[in-house]
Amino acid sequence: MKHVDSLSGQELRDMFVAATHWLEKNASDIDALNVFPVPDGDTGTNMLLTMRSTIEEAYRAPDHSTAAVAGAMAKGALMGARGNSGVILSQIWHGLAQGLGGKESFAGKDLADALLMASVAAYNGIDNPVEGTILTVAKEVASAAKAQVDSSNDDLISIMEAVVSAARESVANTPNLLSVLKEAGVVDAGGQGLYTILEGILHYLRDEVEEFQSSKPGIVIGNMPLVNRTPQMMVADEVPYGYCTEFLIKGQGLDPDRLRTRLKRQGESLIVVGDSSAVRVHIHTLDPGNAVHLATALGTVHQVSIRNMDEQHQGFLEMQKGKVLAADIAIVAVVSGDGLSDVFTSLGAVVVPGGRTMNPSTKDLLQTVNSLASDKVIILPNNKNVIPAARQARSLTQKVVKVMATVSIPQGIAALLAFNSEADLETNVQVMKKSQVAVKSIAVTRAARFSRIGGLSIKRKQPIGFLDGELVVAGDDIVDTLGKVLAKVDLDAAEVVTIYYRGDAERTEVEPFIISLREQHPELQIELVRGGQPHYDYIVSVE
Repeated sequence: MKHVDSLSGQELRDMFVAATHWLEKNASDIDALNVFPVPDGDTGTNMLLTMRSTIEEAYRAPDHSTAAVAGAMAKGALMGARGNSGVILSQIWHGLAQGLGGKESFAGKDLADALLMASVAAYNGIDNPVEGTILTVAKEVASAAKAQVDSSNDDLISIMEAVVSAARESVANTPNLLSVLKEAGVVDAGGQGLYTILEGILHYLRDEVEEFQSSKPGIVIGNMPLVNRTPQMMVADEVPYGYCTEFLIKGQGLDPDRLRTRLKRQGESLIVVGDSSAVRVHIHTLDPGNAVHLATALGTVHQVSIRNMDEQHQGFLEMQKGKVLAADIAIVAVVSGDGLSDVFTSLGAVVVPGGRTMNPSTKDLLQTVNSLASDKVIILPNNKNVIPAARQARSLTQKVVKVMATVSIPQGIAALLAFNSEADLETNVQVMKKSQVAVKSIAVTRAARFSRIGGLSIKRKQPIGFLDGELVVAGDDIVDTLGKVLAKVDLDAAEVVTIYYRGDAERTEVEPFIISLREQHPELQIELVRGGQPHYDYIVSVE
């Protein structure tokens, strides 16, 4: 049996490269482990993007020592962290680098000590650590490694076998620690992601090349007595880079549903519509040629458009360098949807593309903040998963940055409307905070999979409605669901209701409802605005 006493910095990098490839095979399945049945599962993709940034920087290490490679990895993870899961993962690698600091190579005890520091760093990076998450998995993994070393086992392979086993058991137990996971019938997505990474490392140490070529990671089944424990595959997370690919297929006997299924693994932000003679496809993919090649086998391909989103993103950053608010204080807002972007821009904010399923990284936000002429900046994340990256960007700049805890588009707009360019920074922060919490936020979409949440039994594609982030309604149709959520708000005490619709179809669908709503509440000001937001048919602000 193979025995490994120590590894070099290059081998540390290579085993993380292998782990990233292993995670890539499982990212979309991890995305599907979102607690709420909405198409915003992004944990797997966020962790994958963070790992890619980690590896990219690892190749830039000043030398091949363990300390140098681990330090470079920590830097790459920090700058490329995306979403909650990515930021926590970056903290884990930061702690790992601390534990491996000053070492030319590392042995079993060094790894055990580093994993312990990684766990401590992860917990320290969270304001309110919650058990039953990736944090718990990191802690129990460290304990398993220490137990092996304490028993005089210095073989890195044996230590990693114990680590992976502990990670699997820890992930399986997460539903017993978090009731929301148990009710939804899933394990923690972040914990699953960390387990997958560790499993990839073990495959590397065992030289199991066959595993990487012919197999893929599995999703851990929770230790809970539920029938529907394995969630259905959902729409994968939208990646902000790659190629925006669009084309039209003409032919006979085309099957849009089957094509959609075949393209799911090819990329993100997938839209397939049409009939048996013509199908329109939109997809964000890293390999547009593969998607187009698949289409050519079905019929003739027309109107092919392939746009490099990496260049568009860089162009955006360059454009922002010349856009400076006249006020002494600049505002950066994270927004998804061209209509909503126009709203924030018209109110004086600098928009960073992102939000649900497309979380900007720490690096994205940092570059935008540093490109502004203003030395005082307010960031409106408008999504709970963007807040960690925004706070991390704040700690990496010399500018005075305030991160508002806006978790929805309505909160962001309310805060922005309260901004006064003649007031100082602290005054604006206080006023904006009061405004953001005074607004009610509603979101209406369709469930991506079967789930049971808060006593509701939800079917796949069933309309569902959220009030201030809480799932409160499962309806029969989209507009009916919107009405039921609004009925839970005291509209007699409200003054303004703003409905942001996704597109023309949603506008047409909601207009009769608005006429009826105005008749019921003649004193209520009701506004209809095109948001163009992905995934949600309607986003509503009630003030």
